[in-house]
Amino acid sequence: MASRPRAPAAALREQGLAVITADDERWLHCDIKSVSLLGNVLAKQAAVDAGAAECMMFRDGILTEGSSSNIWVVRNGRVLGSPVNHLVLEGIRVGLLAELCARCGLDYELRRVPREEVLLADELMLTSATREILPITQVDGAPVGNGRPGPVYQRLIEAYQAATREA
Repeated sequence: MASRPRAPAAALREQGLAVITADDERWLHCDIKSVSLLGNVLAKQAAVDAGAAECMMFRDGILTEGSSSNIWVVRNGRVLGSPVNHLVLEGIRVGLLAELCARCGLDYELRRVPREEVLLADELMLTSATREILPITQVDGAPVGNGRPGPVYQRLIEAYQAATREA
């Protein structure tokens, strides 16, 4: 029998997560999952100290990733994420999110996303192996959009749940 991680609590799906932002001060090979994760640990601790669930990182004003997740920006119905390169660890859900966007008829693009565009997002989400897809509803104390999980998130989580039932 295969084991599956426990799904995130319903309250997280309904209310969303608070995150903080920080400069990405990690080394230049973040694509290598190694024992050199101190920068990620320090960013996660900064989030915990601030009462947040995650730390969203920027390098030279460009979104990289969360301390333990990939971050997704929704602008005008389009899902944007950081390109997979040496500054980002490709999360296990990146390819899956592309498939889910295709299923939902949503535009999906990996490109450099400036901080200003992230902070003006209609919706923000994160993905990770243990947290699946979760909405981000607050950044540095300010609401994202209307402060509630948005319609793109709702479509994607429904598609995700359907995909896991099919598996």
